[in-house]
Order: sequence, then structure tokens, then C-alpha cells
Amino acid sequence: MRTVIEKKVVNEVKHEGELKRTLQPRHMNMIAIGGAIGTGLFLLSGGSVSAAGPCGAIVAYAVMGILVYFLMTSLGEMATLLPVSGSFETYATRFVDPAFGFALGWNYWFCWATCVACELVAGSIIIKFWLPSTNATLWSVLFLVVLFVLNLTSARAYGEGEYWFSSIKVITIIAFIIVGTLMIFGIMGGHSPGFSNFTLSDVNGNKGPFIGGIFGMVNVFLLAGFSFSGTELVGLAAGECENPQVNVPKAIKMVFWRILLFYLGAIIVIGFLVPFNDPNLLKSGTDQIAFSPFTMVFERSGLAFAASLMNAVILTAVLSAGNSGLYASSRMLYSMAKEGKAPKLFGKVNKRGVPMNALYLTTLVACSAFFASLVGDGKIYYALVNISGITAFFAWLGIAICHYRFRKAYIAQGRKLEDLKYRAKWFPFGPIMAMILCTIVIFGSNIWIFQEPKFDWFSFITNYMTIPLFAIFYFGYKFIKKTKIVPFMECDFEHKEYQETE
Repeated sequence: MRTVIEKKVVNEVKHEGELKRTLQPRHMNMIAIGGAIGTGLFLLSGGSVSAAGPCGAIVAYAVMGILVYFLMTSLGEMATLLPVSGSFETYATRFVDPAFGFALGWNYWFCWATCVACELVAGSIIIKFWLPSTNATLWSVLFLVVLFVLNLTSARAYGEGEYWFSSIKVITIIAFIIVGTLMIFGIMGGHSPGFSNFTLSDVNGNKGPFIGGIFGMVNVFLLAGFSFSGTELVGLAAGECENPQVNVPKAIKMVFWRILLFYLGAIIVIGFLVPFNDPNLLKSGTDQIAFSPFTMVFERSGLAFAASLMNAVILTAVLSAGNSGLYASSRMLYSMAKEGKAPKLFGKVNKRGVPMNALYLTTLVACSAFFASLVGDGKIYYALVNISGITAFFAWLGIAICHYRFRKAYIAQGRKLEDLKYRAKWFPFGPIMAMILCTIVIFGSNIWIFQEPKFDWFSFITNYMTIPLFAIFYFGYKFIKKTKIVPFMECDFEHKEYQETE
């Protein structure tokens, strides 16, 4: 008998009812990159520069980029050893507390189910740029059908769709940075602005390049964090990835540097070329595509078709987020069903390895939330946006906690760090810092509610409801199931899809 050092990953499903490993390296790479690039960059980045000044926005996005790096390396270490579809929900159950895994899993499912609804509404709004009188509901239904079909076919179809969606976004950002750099040096679009836009003053007399001091940066810091949400999708995709021991680390390593280039490069270009006191920047977070900082820069370069171009790109970004949302939520629900934390019917898959019942429920919830968001003056829609954002940070907090205990348990059981196929750097500083930053985001992202002249109970409830809900899920499951925090010596590192060959 002999044990092969390199354990072989089973690429094909051996038992009926399991997911299939059909995601290729190029799919994983684009899932890693595309998950962090969305409307947060294309639209909300303008408001970030306006709120904190160009340097304040750069610092905020840089800090959040570091947080993403810590989280991705933490997730990468666990996902490489245990590439399961439940990702951090499974890790929370094994290394923290089954009740924590239960709360984290349902939280993440709800996060992406509501996100799909939000993206459907956003997609219909974007279409109105070209067709002002069109029926928005019909377009939302059409988009949902497209996303459902992409997820219905197989994980490979999802990966292929995400690959092309993300490719469009990446190409646009690279073009933006190149054009912007040429404009900064006066090669394109007229004379060079130099550093003149860094020393302006806003309407309140605050002078750049930092506006609003530390509070201005904190507000942007929270917004930047929301923009980065989605990078953790690599962890879920690891459960259906070919040879995860090789491909997951590759995808993880690409994320930090490309995010650093794309986000910081874009923010720097915007800071140089668009005055932070430009009133149009404050409109960049609305449905007015013409006020996207990307559109403004392209137009000033002499590209007359910039608005239509950016509208098309932002539409792909929205569809990409919706595509990822259906995938992530259905896989999380599937994993919870397999672990007994959701009804068993959601753990069934078809012959293509797609958890159909989980996909059906997620689509149904997305539909109901979508129609609810069209009622009234739009408050329900914005409530869904806030819920989706905060629940994403709960997932990030869970990743950091899981990795901290994962590494502690790994050492406590006498295992060698050298045996890990991928090892996160900066432990324990990385996960501890991530815990602190995520906690600040969860409790401080909506502090503006208390600064309003008139207290709004609707805003307070919809912005902070996720915190008590998470606690109810955790303590409720803990009380009913009588769960306890898993001792380090009892943490389970085994995975059935890894086999030793003789």
C-alpha cells in the first residue's frame, strides 16, 4: 500500500445526485475578476470621488482592496483543501459551529436571491435609456429567462456566460484606463489637467484632495466594500471546478493585482479628469447613465458614442451580477440541503448536475421580490439593495472567522502547513483585520440614518433588519439543535471527493 502525495480530484461525478466539475480555469479566472466588477465601479465610483475627494477615494478603495486580498487568500486556503459547493457555509459548520453555518448559509442565499431581483429592476431601467416608453416588466422577465437558461443548462454554461460578461467589463476598464492616461498627459482630448482637480473646493468650502476628513473616507470605504462584493464566488465555484487544487489558487492569485489595477486605476483617472465638485458626479449613482464618470471621461476624449457604449457595458455588468446571483444562491441552498439545514428536495440535481429545485425556489423568490420592488415610490427596491449589500458583508465576516479557526484547528491536530496546496499569507493578521473591517461595515454603513433631520423608521428597519435576523437564525438553530462550538480537535478536514490511490 502506498499513498500518492498529490491526491487526485474526481472530475466526474461517481454518485448520482452530486454536482459535476465542469468549470475550466478560464471560467474560474473570470468569475474571480468579474465578481468584483459591477455597477459599483461603473456608476458609484463618481459619488465616491465627490464624497471624499480624489485622494480620499483612492485610500478607501485601496484599503478595501487589501481586505479583499485577505479574504480571498483565506478562502483560497480552505477551498483548495476542501472544494465543496457550500464553501464558507460548510466551513462554518465544520470549524466554528453548525448554528453559525446555518445562519451564514441562509443569509448568503437570501443575499443573492434579493440581488437577482435588484439586478432585474436595474436592467429594465437601463433599457429605458434607448427605449424610454418600453415596458420595463417585459424586459425584466426576458432577462430572468436568459439568466435562468444559463443556469439551467449546466455549471459550464454559467461559467461560459460569466466568462463573456466579465470579458466585456474587463476590456472596457482597460480601454478606460488607457484613454484616461492619454488624456492626463494631454495626448488625447485637449490639454493636460495636471493636478488642478486635486486642489479644488466643494460647495461647503472643503478643499481637496481629501474631503470630509476621516468620516468622508469611511463613507466611501463602506461603498467601496459593497463594490467589491462577489469576489467570494470563487469559493462556491470551487465545488464544480476542474482540478481545484491547481485552478482555485491561480484564480485567487489573479484577483488582488487585477482588482488593484482596475479599481485604483479607474479612480485615479477619474480624480485627474473629473473635478470632484462637479455636481454631475453625485448623479452617477442613479439611472442616468450619462452621468457615469466613465461616460463623462469618454465623452471628454471626443468619443461621441460614449453614453450608448457605457449603457451597453453596464447592462452586461447587471446581467453578470444576476447570473452570478442565481448560481451562488442555488448552490448554497443545495449544499445546505445536503447537510440537513434545508429541506432534502433542494439537494436533488438533474443529469447535468444542476440543483433544479434550488434553482426554482431562488427564481421564484427573485420574481416575488422583483414585483414587490415595483410597488410604491421605489423604497422597497432600495431596501432590497441595502439588504443585499449588508448580507454580503456577513458572508465576508464568516469567511474570516472560518479561516482563523481552520488554521488553528489544522495546527492543533498536528497537521503540517507545508502539506497545504495553497497557504494564505499574513495569518493571523489577515483574518483578524478582515473581521474588524467587516464589523465596521455591518454596523456603520447606514449610520447616516441617525444624522437625518427627521428619523425615518422605514429606513432604519430596512437598513438594520439583517443584523437581528442573522442573530435569530444563529441562536434559534443553536437552541433547537443544541449545537456547540466545534473543538479544534474535532474539526473535520476530510472530503469525500478526494481519494487516495494505491
